[in-house]
Amino acid sequence: MWSSFWRSRDRFSLDELRYLIDQLQKVQTVNNDNKNFVIEALRSISELITYGDQHDSNYFDFFMERQVMGEFVRILKVSGTVSISLQLLQTMSIMIQNLKSERAIYYMINNEHINILITYSFDFRNEELLSHYISFLRAISGKLDKNTISLLVKTQNEEVVSFPLYVEAIRFASNEDSMIRTAVRALTLNVYHVGDESVNRFVVKAPQADYFSNLITFFQKQCIYLNGLVSETLKNPNSHTTTAIVNAVDEIEDNLYYISDVISAGIADVGRLITDNILQLLIFPLLLPSLQLDAVNDIQIGASTSLYLLCCILRIVKIKDLANTIAASLFCPPEAFVSDSETTLKGYVPDRGHETQQTENKNVIEVDGCSNNIMPSLSSSSPVHPEDIISKGVSRLTLRDALLSYITAGDDLQVLSSLSMLTTLLQTKELDATMLDALGILPQRKQNKKLLLQALVGEDSREDQFFLSGRGFIRDGFSCELDGYLQNLKVLDALVTLFCRSNISPETLWDGGWLLRQLLLYSEAEFNNQHLELLRDLYKNCTSALLEEARGTWPDLLVTVLCDEWKRCKRAMEAPYPRKELKCMFLPLDKPSFDDVLPSESSFVAGERMCKVVKVFVLLHQLQIFSLGRALPEQPPTCPPSKIPENSRAGNAGLDVSGPKLGSELRLVDAVPCRIAFERGKVRCFYFLAISVGASGWILLAEELPLKKHYGIICVVAPLAKSDPAIDQKYSRWLHLQIRPSTLPFLDPAKFITHGKAKTKAPVDGRWTLAFMDDESCKSALSMTLEEIDLQSNEVEKRLKPLLNHEGAIVVPDTSTHPPEASSSTATPSNSL
Repeated sequence: MWSSFWRSRDRFSLDELRYLIDQLQKVQTVNNDNKNFVIEALRSISELITYGDQHDSNYFDFFMERQVMGEFVRILKVSGTVSISLQLLQTMSIMIQNLKSERAIYYMINNEHINILITYSFDFRNEELLSHYISFLRAISGKLDKNTISLLVKTQNEEVVSFPLYVEAIRFASNEDSMIRTAVRALTLNVYHVGDESVNRFVVKAPQADYFSNLITFFQKQCIYLNGLVSETLKNPNSHTTTAIVNAVDEIEDNLYYISDVISAGIADVGRLITDNILQLLIFPLLLPSLQLDAVNDIQIGASTSLYLLCCILRIVKIKDLANTIAASLFCPPEAFVSDSETTLKGYVPDRGHETQQTENKNVIEVDGCSNNIMPSLSSSSPVHPEDIISKGVSRLTLRDALLSYITAGDDLQVLSSLSMLTTLLQTKELDATMLDALGILPQRKQNKKLLLQALVGEDSREDQFFLSGRGFIRDGFSCELDGYLQNLKVLDALVTLFCRSNISPETLWDGGWLLRQLLLYSEAEFNNQHLELLRDLYKNCTSALLEEARGTWPDLLVTVLCDEWKRCKRAMEAPYPRKELKCMFLPLDKPSFDDVLPSESSFVAGERMCKVVKVFVLLHQLQIFSLGRALPEQPPTCPPSKIPENSRAGNAGLDVSGPKLGSELRLVDAVPCRIAFERGKVRCFYFLAISVGASGWILLAEELPLKKHYGIICVVAPLAKSDPAIDQKYSRWLHLQIRPSTLPFLDPAKFITHGKAKTKAPVDGRWTLAFMDDESCKSALSMTLEEIDLQSNEVEKRLKPLLNHEGAIVVPDTSTHPPEASSSTATPSNSL
């Protein structure tokens, strides 16, 4: 019977289609004998229908006439084998995806057999079958519009009562396979973006509405998993956990972008439902309670992870009510939120033993007898105002206070997380200016703009308040409370205190500097005497530390590092965001690790210290230039390198500004003969010479040329800085030198350890012992080395002098002559830096 199938025939012809369908209709049951034919027939039919859709409509007319869709369903029911189900689903997917004819698409969708296939009980224990099934559903969703979607639903009294495509798809929304989850989400977005009102009402009714709560519940599990990875990495840093963190972060952000896409479909009820679920299943019970300073055992997530997630939500899920609710929640103590599953979607918060209780308004929480509206009514468009939160006062430590406490006393990750949160709030366009003002992070320029606008439109009867005080507020009842709160919040206090902390990474301090710059906005009106005194002392100490580095281990790299860090800091300060990606919050966890522990006197440790000092100095210097209202120069104001004096050792040796090179010739003026063994039992004779050229310096060992007296060939070159020459206490002809590496590995990213790589060997300092002919020769070499080290350090200090003397130090202004009404502001000082 089946041998005729293989006879020569035009593959793409109507006769071929007719033959395949005739043979398929003769199949009464599928067994091992005919299984391959059925699979091949199904595959060929999909090719022919796709071909006919583009070339000849008779193909699809014949397909409809013979009711092939019914034959597909019949074959599926009589097969009982996975291979037939796989091919049938693939055949349907190919046809639906590739059909262009509107008539063909309508027929495929407007057919009772399509819903039979959608609701068929496939054996989804087979992962490949599930994958093909989801692809089939997604293919159908790709053809949805306002006309075709009505063909897939059942209605009663103009209300959708059945929508198998959507209902079956969301069953797999939380599948372990990320590809399946992605396909389901693409399908749901295709449904939401159609814009059919009856379908929109269907998806928000029970039990379909559970999809959104399940979505947030699944997201919650991912958040807890991320927190576990972060905690593990803090305890035991390694490349595997860091890579896992990056992957988890990517998936979390992908989920939030999906939620954002759902909201962008413009279905109001869906937006409110998602907002409600995010607040009641994630933010209120999990994220906000974790921000309290005194962690409790039942908190499932750390403060840093929680702040990262809040930042992600604010930046990606742009819902005005959600953003303002999160910001308003910061005015409440952690005890106002429940940390377990007893929270319901109606806003009811059970009694926890403190003064929190349910009020008549289910979206209001009672804290300390004060009705604080922490969740707006999602069924109305009324916004949340900070005066609703703090008008009656909250005596307990609030979450906003916890944020500032992390900045002033937390570890590096907590500081960075808190700064990211404040930065995100500052740049969230969905937040009202009044909310930012209440949080103490409304930039001065925006405050003036707000007050001026309100004065122009006559919103307040006291229009002149804008001109009387830059800190005036709009509402009498609110201004006193808000002004008192702002005095206590002290965001600037926290930032200035942060700059004084030596245990925080410079990059994190730069983020704090970026935020301070945004808040000041070319005005020091918010600075008080204490701020200026702290900054002055801090800058003075940092200047002293920088000068110490000029006589430290790496003076030859100090100016170069300073110029490089100046450019980097300038870019960071002027960037629209302090970090390009939120995931950078966790990357500092992946610190360089080495096989051995470096001693504190290691030159590598000294190099890291030098770079940190430079970064902090550059930050403070740029902040103060900015505070003067001036643009940051592209390069720091330093002196150019000095020329080589004619009577210097470098000049006498015939060296130029490029420095010595191995194998090059030099004059042995002032050189001292010595011996050294770089290998056991192999003593070599050299001429010793210490030379400095500008900010650079070297220790040279040269061999005299036999045919050219007083000239030699450079055989060994080592850095002069931090050589710490010392004559041996027992053998007065021996000179001991410490030899550090010529450069710092982390200054060359191409050669230094990168993210995710295994441990590497740490750079090791060397030690030389040189033997001279007599005591005088040894003392001469010692004197020469110390003199050249001093010349090198003097040159570095000379080059830094314009930078260190730039405009002097911060001067604390005298505010005693200020009128009483302006006492809350501090005038711009006449001098800075």
